[in-house]
Amino acid sequence: MIFTIFKKELKDTLRERRTLIMTLLIPLLIFPIILNIFVGVSDSFSEKQAEKSIAIGFIGTDDNYVKIQLEKLPENMGDKEIIRYKDTASLLNDLKLDSIQIGVYTGKEFNETMRQKTPANVTVFFNATDVGTQDRAKVYMTAIEGIAIRERYVEMNLKETELTPIKTHYSNIASSKEMIGKFAGGILPYIFIAFGFIGCMYPAIDLFTGEKERGTIETLLTTPVLRWQILTGKMIVVVLSGLLAASFALIGLFVSIEVLNIVEDKELLSIIHSILNLKFILLLYGLLLPLTIFFAGVMVPVAVYAKSFKEAQSIIAPLNIIMVLPAMVGFFPGIELNTITASIPVVNVVLATKDLIAGTLDIGLLVLSFAVMLFLAILAIVVSYKRFDQETNIVM
Repeated sequence: MIFTIFKKELKDTLRERRTLIMTLLIPLLIFPIILNIFVGVSDSFSEKQAEKSIAIGFIGTDDNYVKIQLEKLPENMGDKEIIRYKDTASLLNDLKLDSIQIGVYTGKEFNETMRQKTPANVTVFFNATDVGTQDRAKVYMTAIEGIAIRERYVEMNLKETELTPIKTHYSNIASSKEMIGKFAGGILPYIFIAFGFIGCMYPAIDLFTGEKERGTIETLLTTPVLRWQILTGKMIVVVLSGLLAASFALIGLFVSIEVLNIVEDKELLSIIHSILNLKFILLLYGLLLPLTIFFAGVMVPVAVYAKSFKEAQSIIAPLNIIMVLPAMVGFFPGIELNTITASIPVVNVVLATKDLIAGTLDIGLLVLSFAVMLFLAILAIVVSYKRFDQETNIVM
């Protein structure tokens, strides 16, 4: 009987155009669109910054060491033009107007200070809102400082190796897979959770509030079917819709990588292929299933209580923010899956997915996360049944 109700409700849901768009079409397109925009903007920005000619405002004498070395820097470090200024007021004003992008100030005694072999001060001005100029300034000044240090060694008949008692080498023991999991792994669970919620929302409203509006709920209740069977059949459709939305988001990611070839870096592709395996997908769905049931269990009582589609939507839509907001924890570095975070709903799914991507997931914490979400899913089902069993809630 549950299966019969499930088939009936599934057919009605698949006839609803709005549900199909939110559950299937948008999740399928979201990853290709996001990756296309990200890759396109990133490539365009990199090319623009590399080709950009920078105007450098300079305050100092013509024989100033920094000015001479700036003019000698090779062209492969970027095209530049050096403009002389008499005072810092006009230099800072032009910097604000973007007439120049970097300002360099050296005092009158700069060359003399250099000859006395004491540190000579250089002040570099930049506008932090102009992305990339600070990095460009650091590249120029680091190169000039390196040249000055080597010349000083020659003047003092010193060897660089004699003045370097310790040379430290840093070796990163984290694999590329772990790096992606820890720093970029937050986006995947965030999108899955968001679409899982949206995928549940429209079917939940349509199958409960929609039936009340259409006047078909009374007819359904007169059939020789137990109320919990009706609720179960409907909730399976809601949960399935949420899982389908998450699944089509995953398919969209696969299409972006394998069919559209948006990601061209071979090393990155190799890492992604090693992540998107059968084990990852099964464990991911093991986490998403109780979460989706929990979402459905939260929505159904609201949909049962609401008198109209608009009322149900106005209540459930803000819940999307409340439910998905914890998923943003995945974007913050330093927050790891432990006994405490594994006990926090939604947060545990996000952090477990990040560790799953990185290949560092602890099985004990995975079981705890699953148990917490399973308990909440069961609790949500009980609350839904209590609501659905009340005559005043299901009859207009």
